[in-house]
Amino acid sequence: MSSTDRAALARDVNAIARLSGRFVLRSGQVSDVYFDKYRFEADPGLLRRMAAAMLEITPPEAEVLAGAELGGVPLAAAMSLADGRPAAFVRKVAKSYGTMRAVEGGDLAGRKVVIVEDVITTGGAVVEAARHITEAGGDVIGVVCAIFRAPGEPAIAGLDAPVAAALTAADLGG
Repeated sequence: MSSTDRAALARDVNAIARLSGRFVLRSGQVSDVYFDKYRFEADPGLLRRMAAAMLEITPPEAEVLAGAELGGVPLAAAMSLADGRPAAFVRKVAKSYGTMRAVEGGDLAGRKVVIVEDVITTGGAVVEAARHITEAGGDVIGVVCAIFRAPGEPAIAGLDAPVAAALTAADLGG
C-alpha cells in the first residue's frame, strides 16, 4: 500500500473508529484511546479497503485465512471474498453443542494458516487462536491484523510467527 493510501486509510479509520475516554482493554491495560473495530468493519467501503490492505501483507503461501472471534471474522470473510482463499473462524472457546469445535469452516489439517485479527495490543487472543488452530492440525505461518496498538514493530510474545499490521499506533497518531 502506498504511503498516501495508508495515510488515507488511517485518517478514515480514526474518523469513524477512534474513541476517547477511559477504556479497559482485553489485556487489562487502561487506555484513553480505543479503536472500535465494529465501526470500521460495519462500513462496507472501509471494510473493503482494510481487507485489501491486509491482503497486501498476507504471506502468499497462506492457504487459509482464519478470523479470530469476533472482530477477525468479518475481516477474514472480506479478505476471502476478495482473494478466493478459504476462510475459517476461530472461537475463543469450543462450542458445547453441535460440532463442539473451536475452529469452524474447512479442514485445517496440514494447511498453512494465517490468523486474521482486528486490533492487537498484547496478542493474548491470537495466542489462544493459534493453539486452537494447531490442535485442529493447522500450521500457523503468520498473523495479519488491521491495527497493532503497541509501540514498536508488531510481534506477539509466546507466538513463533511473524505479525504484520495494516495500520500501527504510529499511523493512527498514537
